[in-house]
Amino acid sequence: MTHAWWLDPCRAPDEQIRAEALARQQQLTKPAGSLGRLEQVAVELAALQGQLKPTLDQVWISIFAGDHGVVAEGISAYPQEVTGQMLLNFVSGGAAISVLARQLDARLEVVDLGTVNLDLDLPGVRHLRIAPGTANFARGPAMTVEQGERALQGGRDSALRAVQAGARLFIGGEMGIGNTTAASALACALLGCAAVELSGPGTGLDAAGVRHKAQVIKAALRKHDGIAGDPWQALLHVGGLEIAALAGAYLACAQEGVAVLVDGFICTVAALLAVRLNPSCRAWLFFGHRGAEPGHRRVLAELDGEPLLELGLRLGEGSGAALAVPLLRLACDLHGQMATFAEAAVADRPA
Repeated sequence: MTHAWWLDPCRAPDEQIRAEALARQQQLTKPAGSLGRLEQVAVELAALQGQLKPTLDQVWISIFAGDHGVVAEGISAYPQEVTGQMLLNFVSGGAAISVLARQLDARLEVVDLGTVNLDLDLPGVRHLRIAPGTANFARGPAMTVEQGERALQGGRDSALRAVQAGARLFIGGEMGIGNTTAASALACALLGCAAVELSGPGTGLDAAGVRHKAQVIKAALRKHDGIAGDPWQALLHVGGLEIAALAGAYLACAQEGVAVLVDGFICTVAALLAVRLNPSCRAWLFFGHRGAEPGHRRVLAELDGEPLLELGLRLGEGSGAALAVPLLRLACDLHGQMATFAEAAVADRPA
């Protein structure tokens, strides 16, 4: 194994700035705590950015794509070629996240870790061609050590590009037919949960399809006995290339000092993987929404993650996180632009 950069220390929030930001909140022309979680978010962002008045003008969105060999087990409502087709839709501007990125004036990049068609060459897509998707984890390990390391590095490289571009917030999205199965299997391995607890409809399976998915995951976890509680081995045996890239991006952001807004179920499983690999990254993670996939609530609870939105979403692509960006921006504006009692010549409550 090469140098395990993902174990390097993450930056620590600025506790002095946190105290100053909290004090500012107490001085603004409103009852203390009246803006609820918006106040907490602003204070956290101030501590992470190391400045009293945080800003989120520069947002970076990376979509990580990869195919999954476990699709051969009949666990998806869609054929595998949809992964590559959606890559074109992303860069052509027709996907939901493409629309949201334009509305947010966010930078959007699309990274193909490895689709079944390794010859795929789409202008505007970064094709890393690590493998033609993962191997079928129902039959053997999903990826080799080298593939796992390259996928983590692919995510790290994306985060470093975001840093170089001056991003203040990083959003990771995912695309890959079969990736809710990989995410569920990985979460089961990390949490010690039964497959039936974390298996959901994904892109639209019926009840029978969900039961079959759970059975495939259960059998695979039995086959890969010994990975429970070991995040690295769990990733290699039942994870996905795009899940590894998401985790790598989250870890690199935490090391470089950029806040992360985590999307739905698959991205949250990647966040759990990142935290299990390097717990110090947890301080840099915000959670955009709680989705409809049944396992999402369980993984959020494990991370003590309180989402900003709950809209019944299950799209992925980073869309739920993108929808929460205006809330974060407004939290910063309220924190930075509201007058204090002294500035407004408004009588404060008695001490």
